[in-house]
Amino acid sequence: MKNISKLLLLCLVSFGLVITGIGKAFAEDKDDSINEKLGLPVVVYGETLTDAQKDEVRKYLNIKDPTMVEEITVSAQDLARLIGGNPNSRMFSSAKITLKEKGHGLVVTRVTPDNITEVTEEMYANAMLTAGIENANVEVASPVKVSGHSALLGIYKAYESRGKTLDKGRMEVANEELDLATDLADKKGLDEQKVGELLTEIKKSIAEQNPATREDVEKIVEEQLNKMKIELSPEDRQLLIDLFEKMRSLDINFGNVKKQLEDLSKDIGKKMEKVIGDEGFWDSVSNFFKKLIDAIANLFK
Repeated sequence: MKNISKLLLLCLVSFGLVITGIGKAFAEDKDDSINEKLGLPVVVYGETLTDAQKDEVRKYLNIKDPTMVEEITVSAQDLARLIGGNPNSRMFSSAKITLKEKGHGLVVTRVTPDNITEVTEEMYANAMLTAGIENANVEVASPVKVSGHSALLGIYKAYESRGKTLDKGRMEVANEELDLATDLADKKGLDEQKVGELLTEIKKSIAEQNPATREDVEKIVEEQLNKMKIELSPEDRQLLIDLFEKMRSLDINFGNVKKQLEDLSKDIGKKMEKVIGDEGFWDSVSNFFKKLIDAIANLFK
């Protein structure tokens, strides 16, 4: 019995080490070096946060040395100035933006998913691409439960702080997109992931078909709704069509958007490849535990 206990303990410890190793690999899969050409990461805090809450956000975003990031605050006045929003809004959600070289794509992470209750990674990515934001690592966090909408404005301000000019029309449409996405996610039979996938697939179809008229846009929207078996009210369908018609009129390079979205969808797979090194990793883990189980079984023979 002692041998059995030892083997069982070894099995559990080994399993823990495997999982811990993977967790550490994910946690350490961050490039802490500063790209001097692109500058320091920018951390944008919602103006409603207290000093204590800002410190909490710093911990969430793994900011050990504040001198190694550029810290700014986004206000309700910025909301009114940039996208015509409510100047009396309360701003809690915050973001860390690390600019990357062309071709990197967008990597979005909700560091506090329990506190960012409405906006998913794919919703953020879709809205950012609509606004003209590409090639960055974006981490979103909040110390309290919020919808997550103000983080998008903070990202706009981060780009503004770097002297980058984002088109106001595109920012406004991107904000409309985020609002519609979260509204649709509240509908019966829909969830955040399905809505994010719908927006992505519509954009990919627009990139492939290059619609020339509103009727073409309407056809694409209807095709994707039918393909994904999503039932919307006539009013919601119209809102979706209106949104993508606005995007079409903004002359967005949907071909480039499509590539960034495809890169985004592959990001998790790439991280797993980095962790495991090769496809034989899980085979090795399986063989390891099989041998342990066989050893335990042999004790009963």
